[in-house]
Amino acid sequence: MFLVSTVLFLASFLMTFVSIPLLIPRLKKRGLLGIDMNKISKPEVPELGGISIIIGFSFGIMLAIFMHTYLHLLELNLTVVLAAFSTIIIIAFIGLIDDLIGWKQGIKQWQHALLPLFAALPLMAIKIDNPAMHIPILGSMPETVMIPFFGAVSFGVFYSLVLVPIGITGASNAANMLAGLNGLEASLISLILATLSLAAFIAGEMEAFVIALALLASFLAFLRYNWYPAKIFGGDTLTLMGGAGIASIVIIGDMEKLGVFLMLLYFIELLLKARTRFKAESFGIPQKDGTLKAPKQIGSLTHVVMRLGRFTEKQVVSILLAMQAAVCIIGFSMFLLF
Repeated sequence: MFLVSTVLFLASFLMTFVSIPLLIPRLKKRGLLGIDMNKISKPEVPELGGISIIIGFSFGIMLAIFMHTYLHLLELNLTVVLAAFSTIIIIAFIGLIDDLIGWKQGIKQWQHALLPLFAALPLMAIKIDNPAMHIPILGSMPETVMIPFFGAVSFGVFYSLVLVPIGITGASNAANMLAGLNGLEASLISLILATLSLAAFIAGEMEAFVIALALLASFLAFLRYNWYPAKIFGGDTLTLMGGAGIASIVIIGDMEKLGVFLMLLYFIELLLKARTRFKAESFGIPQKDGTLKAPKQIGSLTHVVMRLGRFTEKQVVSILLAMQAAVCIIGFSMFLLF
C-alpha cells in the first residue's frame, strides 16, 4: 500500500508541478492576470492556476482507477470515487467560469450559494441508501424516527438530500472566504487535506484516502509557485475546488465530526465577514517597510493577525498556518481518541 500511495502522490504532484510553468506564460499572453493587492507596486500575476490542480488531481484519480481495474493494486468502490470526483470537478468548473468572467464581475454571492447545490447531486445519489445519519457532536441517529403527522422519517434520506448539499456548498464557499494572501488558501487547505488523508487511511476508508491524497499532492505542487512571492494565483477555481474536496472526503469517509472541527478558522472567518455584510476583503494595506496594516474595520482573520504586530505578508500567512496546524493536531487527536 505504501508503494501504491507513493506512486499516486507523485503522479498528481508531478502533473501539477510540470503544468504550471507551461501555464504561466500562456496566461500572461492572454491577459488572464490578477493584481497582487498586498504589494505597494500592485504587480499583475497570472490567476487561473487552479487549472493545474484540476490536471494533477484528475490524473491521480484516473491512475487510481487504472490500478484498481487493471492492476488490482487497490480495492475501491468506483461508484463512490467517481461521484466524489464528479462533484469536485463540477465545482472547479464553476470557479473557472468565475475566474474567466473576472474578479468582482463574476458569479454573484447568491449564485455562489446556489450553483454548488447542483454539483452535490452525484454524492446525493450515492448516499441515498445509507440509513445512518451522523450529526457532529451528537453522533449517529436512528434509521427512522416517528414524527407526528408525518410518520416514519428516514434520516439517511435527510442526510443525502439536505446535509450533503449543505456541506458541499458551505465548505466550498468557506474556503473562498479566507484567501487573498500569497500561499494562504493553498497552504490552509493542504493542512486540512493532509489531516483527512491520514485519518481516512487509519479508518480504512480507501475511497476518501485516494481523493484526499490526489488533492493534497496537487495543492502542494501548486504551493511551490504560489508561496511568497507568488508567481501564480489559484483563483476561485482553487478555493471552491479545495472546499468541495474537503467536504466530499468527509462525506464518503464518514468523518463529519472531524471535518467540521478542521474548518474552525473558516467558521471564525464567516463571523468576521458577516459583521461587514460580506463586503470585507482579506487584504491588508501594504506599508513601505514591507509590512501589512489592517484596515480600520476588521473583516477577516488576516486583519486580526495584522493588529497583533508589524508583520509581513509571509509572516501573517505563517501565523495563520500555525493556527490551522494546531486545529489539525487537536482534531486528529480527538479522532484517534473518540
